[in-house]
Order: sequence, then C-alpha cells, then structure tokens
Amino acid sequence: MIASIRQKFNAAFTEQAHQNYIAALNTAFPGALDFSVAETPIFIDKNFTEKVLATGDYVNKQIQSAHFKSITEPSLKNQPFFPKETPLPACIVMDFALAQNEHDEIVPALIELQGFPSLFAYEILQDDCIRKIYTIPAGYSPYLNGYTKEKYLAHLETILKGNTLIDAKKNLDTNNRNISDSTNDSIKNSNKHTVLLEILPHQQKTRIDFYCTEKYLNIPTVCITEIFTEGTHLYYERAGKKIKIDRIYNRIVLDELNHQTKEIQEKGALLQNNLAIEWVTHPHHFFRISKFLLPFLKHTNIPHTQFVDQLTEIPSALEKYILKPLFSFAGQGVMIDISPGDIENIKDPSGWILQEKVNYANCIETPTGPAKAELRLFYFWDEEKQQYIATMNLARLSKGKMIGVNYNKNATWVGGSLAYFETTK
Repeated sequence: MIASIRQKFNAAFTEQAHQNYIAALNTAFPGALDFSVAETPIFIDKNFTEKVLATGDYVNKQIQSAHFKSITEPSLKNQPFFPKETPLPACIVMDFALAQNEHDEIVPALIELQGFPSLFAYEILQDDCIRKIYTIPAGYSPYLNGYTKEKYLAHLETILKGNTLIDAKKNLDTNNRNISDSTNDSIKNSNKHTVLLEILPHQQKTRIDFYCTEKYLNIPTVCITEIFTEGTHLYYERAGKKIKIDRIYNRIVLDELNHQTKEIQEKGALLQNNLAIEWVTHPHHFFRISKFLLPFLKHTNIPHTQFVDQLTEIPSALEKYILKPLFSFAGQGVMIDISPGDIENIKDPSGWILQEKVNYANCIETPTGPAKAELRLFYFWDEEKQQYIATMNLARLSKGKMIGVNYNKNATWVGGSLAYFETTK
C-alpha cells in the first residue's frame, strides 16, 4: 500500500530470505507450522489505519450497547447451553478486507467478526522472526494504540489468566502498602489456573499458536479428552497429578465438536454442567459476536448484509452478493457465484446471510502478480477504560476469489502474514 516501501522490499527480496524466515518460525517448535506463510508482510499507512480503527470503534459501541444481548439472543437458537456466560467477551477479532471503493480509494470493509480468540501468541513470534530476516522501516509496528511487545503480553496475560494479580496489587496500592517480594509471590501463587482447551490440539493446523501461548504465558494446552469432573470442579491429569482448572482459554469450535466421536462429544458435554470455571471466551460469544451481528451494523465500511429468512425478494443482481452460513469457520460453506436456486434451496434460511460483495483491491504488488489482503485486528477488553482496545493483528494474502488455501493452490506470495502500521509521519 505504500509504494516506496513495497518497491524497496520487493527489490531486496530473495527466495533464500523467505526460506530463512520459515526456518526461523520453525525453530522454536519444529514441525508445528502447518499453514502457508506469505513471503511478505504488508505496510499500512496512517490514513487507512485511522479508518479501520474508527470502524472497529463503531462495532464495539454496538456490542457494548444496551440492546446487544436482546438482538443476539436468537443466535443461540438450537445451540447447546453453557452456564457462566459473562456480559461481554474479554477479546474480539474483526476481519477487514483491503477494498477498493467507487473513488478508487483503498478502504477497510468489515467481512466478519468473532467473539473468539485468534493467533494471539503466534503473532508475537511472527514479528520477532520477520525482524530477524527482513528490514522493517523505522516508525512501523504490528502493534496499535501505543502497544509494544511487553505491553501486549502483559494485557494478554491479564485477559487469559484473569485480573487476580492486577486487582490484588491495586488493593495493596490503595492502602498505601509496599508490595514486598513475598507479597508478590503470594499474589502470583493465587492466580487462577488457566488452560488452553482444544479438541485434539496437537492435530490442529493452528497448534503453533498453542505452543507459543505456553512459551510466553505458561498456559498449558489441554485436550478435551483429558478433562473430568469431581463435584462442581473440572480437572485434568499431568504426570499422574490431578490439576484443577479454574479458567478455560476456549479454543473449541462447537461445530467441530459435533463431528467428533461419541466419546469426545461426551467430554464436551461435561462443560455444560454448572462448574466452578471461568471462560475466555464463553461459548455463547462465538454465536453472538459473529456473522449474525452483521445485519445490525450500518456503516460506510460495512457491506450491507441481510438474513436470508428476512428477504422480501431475491435481489435481481445476485452477482453483487455472496451467501454465507452464519456459524461456519474458516470460510467453510461460503457461496461466491450464486443463483436464485441457491437461495431457494437453503433448508434453513435463518442460518444464512446474504452479504454485499466486497471489491478486494489488488493492492499488494508482488513479483508474481498483485495480491489481495485481509486484516484481522485483535481487540482486548480494557477494564480501567471500560472499552475494547485494538492491540495487534494478523494479515492474509490471496490471489484467488477468497482468502484461504483452497483458493490459492500453486500460488506464491500468498498465505498468513502480518501488517505493520505507520506510527510516525
């Protein structure tokens, strides 16, 4: 997007540099990188950054509004019930296309959003590895709103482990008491035990993020097959030792759980009991903050979206729209080139949306042709400010009709990436 930086990066690029970059990502956890990684990061100017952050702020205001719970309650229809839902999730992600508008400007367009975690820890590793191999211009950072690696990690730790440590220190400071080393130790020891819970985690394509989470934050990865209950408490075992779970960093996609064996589904059903646990994020938030929310959002940078069951008529210019199942993950089930019959044959129209197509900009120049891009912003809840803060990101490059492996077979300069935002003039 910034021509001078793009030209300089492309001129200096070598295939060996890319291989060195992949090797650096693989060094910490050999064999764990199981998805394609693009040859280049992307560079975002201040103008675009301001627009995308303003759009995100609008969305967050709707999520924090008084009517959010009532309008999203239908999203839980026919979904399993899980106790202990919090009013809002501790983290949200939003996916924006780098789109081209009618004035040939590059603008953000909100594609999807999730009340569900993303590759929060892996992106720290990715930034470190990019900087080892490539030269990133001064005044550019993958972090937003003044965040640094240290501030991001501290906030992420609070999100995942809860506010026990911060609240305890705050109480001591309020009473004008010094925090001694022994007091610090007792506070740390009182921190709730958090685990990253997933279905067969070591088989997941995103497992490198799980390993990074343990590396940076000392949060163990637990397979759902390992959990068991005693009374209202949840446990797992390691090295013959029973360990109580206080807080779940939830990475389970319920649609994936529904396709598992009976034994694994029964383990998942344990989580529907009224257990003494906390969630990050609660399973209900996956549904409330999702494509289900898009029809309620009205903004210049948000494509017009309708529930299929609420259509009064099928639009005549269907080439301008895309069909999406509400709760699919990773682009599954999306229909790009649609006909009236596709809409008429949907068995459950309440589970689908019709979304205005976005004109992705071919804005990333590469040696093998221009690429399109999407940007995912990570939002963390700030307890003191009582608002969501954009903190970090990931990016994805594509040369196909959609972002994703299936649409980029045999293509180069596509895949997972990271955006660097202009922080100074």
